[in-house]
Amino acid sequence: MKSNPLLLFVGCCAIPLVLAYGALKFDWLPTAITNHGEFLSEDVKFENWPQSNPKQWTIALNYSSQCNTPCSEQLEALNNLYVALGKNQGKVDMAIMGRPDDKTSPWKIIAEQQSLQPASLYLIDHMGLVVLEYPFKAQPQENRLVQKGLLKDLKKLLNYSRSS
Repeated sequence: MKSNPLLLFVGCCAIPLVLAYGALKFDWLPTAITNHGEFLSEDVKFENWPQSNPKQWTIALNYSSQCNTPCSEQLEALNNLYVALGKNQGKVDMAIMGRPDDKTSPWKIIAEQQSLQPASLYLIDHMGLVVLEYPFKAQPQENRLVQKGLLKDLKKLLNYSRSS
C-alpha cells in the first residue's frame, strides 16, 4: 500500500516527460509560421536612423536605379498601403530608398541600400533595423497578396507593441 503513492507520483512525473520527448523527437508539434514576410539573412541597419525621429515602424520601398516598371508599380502600392493602414497611419512612416523619377512623392527619401533587392518592400523598426522583406512579384494578384501579408504583419506588430 505504501508503494502505490510513490508509483503514482513517479508515473505523474514520467508520463508528461515521455510525451514531451516524443513530441520533439517525432515532430508532432505544428511548424506553421505566422509572418508573411521573409527575414533577412544578414542584419541591415541604417546609420543615424534615430536622429530622423522615426515612428514605430517604417514601410520602405527599395527604388533602385536598375528597375523601372516594377518600382513604379510598387510606388503606387506604397500609396495604397498607406491608405489601407487606416487608423494606424500615425504610427507608421513610409519611405523610399533611393531616388524615384517622380520627385513629387510625399514619402521620406532615405539612402539606398545596395544589399537589398530592388522593387521590394521592407519593414524597418524604430531603431533602423530592417526586419522583414516583401519581394516584388511580377503577377499583380500575387503582388497584392504580398502587400496584404505586409499589412497583416504590421497590424500584428502594432498590436503587440500596444500591449507591452
